[in-house]
Amino acid sequence: MTQIIDLNHSEDPRDVIHRAVQALVEGKLVGFATETEYVVAAYSLHPQAVELLGRHSHPDFPPARILALKSPLEALDYIRNPGSVGKKLIRRAWPGPVTLLLSEAAQTGMLDSLPPEIKQLLVVDGEFACRIIGEETVQAVQRLLPAPLVVSSDYPAQGSPARTAAELARTLAVEVELIVDHGPCRYGTSATVIRIKDSAWELVREGVVNERTVRRLLNDVFLFVCTGNTCRSPMAEALFRKYLADKLGCSEENLVEHGFVSVSAGLAAYPGAGPSPEAVDVLKHQGVDLSSHESQPLTPRLLSQADYVFTMTKSHRDTILWEYPELSHQVALLSREDQDITDPIGGTLEDYANCAEDIGRHLRAILDELETNPRT
Repeated sequence: MTQIIDLNHSEDPRDVIHRAVQALVEGKLVGFATETEYVVAAYSLHPQAVELLGRHSHPDFPPARILALKSPLEALDYIRNPGSVGKKLIRRAWPGPVTLLLSEAAQTGMLDSLPPEIKQLLVVDGEFACRIIGEETVQAVQRLLPAPLVVSSDYPAQGSPARTAAELARTLAVEVELIVDHGPCRYGTSATVIRIKDSAWELVREGVVNERTVRRLLNDVFLFVCTGNTCRSPMAEALFRKYLADKLGCSEENLVEHGFVSVSAGLAAYPGAGPSPEAVDVLKHQGVDLSSHESQPLTPRLLSQADYVFTMTKSHRDTILWEYPELSHQVALLSREDQDITDPIGGTLEDYANCAEDIGRHLRAILDELETNPRT
């Protein structure tokens, strides 16, 4: 008989996690909450347990089995060829209520290291499904396991998705060792399912993340970096937005709908500081309002979201790449002449004007280099 353990009222939640891990390692099935529904999980090194998951899923709502990975970094180890669209969604939609359907051609990474029987169960009609579940119980279990989980589809064979542990227990079509009850699921709707093939994507099922949000997740993000994020990088962010809007013949507000986002940050920025008055003055003469800018520090998440990172100096670039060498293909100097953009802080208004002129010249060169195909 399936045991339901209330994690929220447990004397030792760690013991519950360890019991769930032990059951999975022994080849048993365990129920967990995700952001959107309760699912049944198996350990990916147990083919018999993974095979059972297909009996729990509804045949009209594939995929029956979903590979549950730990992090975007691990995802890129298991899926080496997700394509440009896949890479963006892996970085920006995960962890979260999004399932990706990927072509079998993407399987050139660690996915091939799983038992052949597992791979055969995961790949259906030339594609496989994967997801990174953000719910903390699943994350805690996965930290203790060297290989991924495989979870059932969120549509069980005998009903609609289960939003509570009790609902999952009532709809079980297979024997489950235990269900970890972590309360009702966060969202009242199912996960979004997106099919990816090369640079194209298709919304198979709209769930928590709607089509408009998916399109925004696929925007090209340009990130400009300086030290304090009060003059150079904010000027670059604002000028780039203006020049790109002019190039596309749209308003700056509509750039997102065309597939572009311009942001800035500082390596030593204090959150919420206003722009330097001189920078505001200089850009005002170019028809750009910088007065509402608020500084923000450069974070790992910001870097992970960016498609293009432009730094004001070589030192800025080297600092980023020293910590994140894997971003070498994304991080470049703003100057197309391989020169630093001098910090005008403490200088005259003319110094700021010269700085803005330099930034603008290099931004125009960057726009000439890039393919700007507006999304319609």
